[in-house]
This record gives sequence, C-alpha cells and structure tokens, in this order.
Amino acid sequence: MKKKDLKIYDLKYTFNLPFTISYKTPQTLGNDRIALAAAATVLYPNSNNIIIDAGTCITIDFLNDKNIFFGGSISPGIQMRYQSLNSQTAKLPLLNKSSEIHFPGNSTENSIHSGVIGGICHEIMGFVKQINSDYKDVNVILTGGDAKFLSKTLKITIFANQIFILEGLNSILNLNKQ
Repeated sequence: MKKKDLKIYDLKYTFNLPFTISYKTPQTLGNDRIALAAAATVLYPNSNNIIIDAGTCITIDFLNDKNIFFGGSISPGIQMRYQSLNSQTAKLPLLNKSSEIHFPGNSTENSIHSGVIGGICHEIMGFVKQINSDYKDVNVILTGGDAKFLSKTLKITIFANQIFILEGLNSILNLNKQ
C-alpha cells in the first residue's frame, strides 16, 4: 500500500472565499456559516440568497447579488427548543417533533408543537419577508438536518439541500489549493 500525503485545512474566514464578508466580527463567524455562504455563492452566483441552516441551531444568513455576506440570525433549533421547554420548566413534557400544528393549541402537547414548530416557521417567514421587502428575486436555501422536515411545513418556494455545506467546503478547498 502506497502512503499518501494528507493535507489538512483548518477553515478560517481569512481563506480565499468566493464572497466578501461584511460582518463586524468575522473572527467569530462559524465555519458552517462560511461554508454555506460559499455554496450559495458558487451555486447561485450574483443572486440575493437567504441561507437557512436548520440543525442544532437555526442560522439564517443573507448574501446579496454582489456576493457580499452580511450575516443574519442564530437561534435554537427544533430539538433544543423542545428540550429547553422540558428541562427549564417543572411540568412540560419532552415531545418529539411533529408537523401537526394546531393554533391555538387545545392541549399542552398541541400548544408546545404550535410554539416550537409554528414559532420557527414564523421566525423564518419573518426574516424572508423582511429581506424580500428590501431585495428582489431572493433565493431561499434550506439545509441542515431538519431541512426536509421544515420544507414540508414552510409555505414558500425553497431550494432544499441537506448536503449544501459539503458543496461549500469543496468550493473553498478548490479556491485554496496550492
């Protein structure tokens, strides 16, 4: 067996990127958000893009049609919200996610699902509406572990891609080969 040299890259905001970072604290910007912005820039160049990563946390970021990354929001993901309701209160049960949302909730369980899933959907839709009021022709990209689940619940045209981050990492790697 022939031994190959393995080159390891530690992704940083200082790498060559296919976009410009306009973020007050780029050194605090997560590698996941950098990779997702790269994927959006490479797959949808010179477009207004909202990138929603629905995983442990939900990040919603914006890149304009000049490929400038502005940042966005970070909030707890689905499982974290369910867990916090259970662990930070005396009597609320720990539930599994459900797309059965009834508002107003007519039981504790229905109220929790409405608060968690309905709240996330309204949060996402609020940010999408805000960006759409300032920019036209905005792509909405949904990725992450809960992307498939949320894509069924959200009532918007989206590009759902659970491996979007890998596309971004690959594009950054290609820009930084030596």
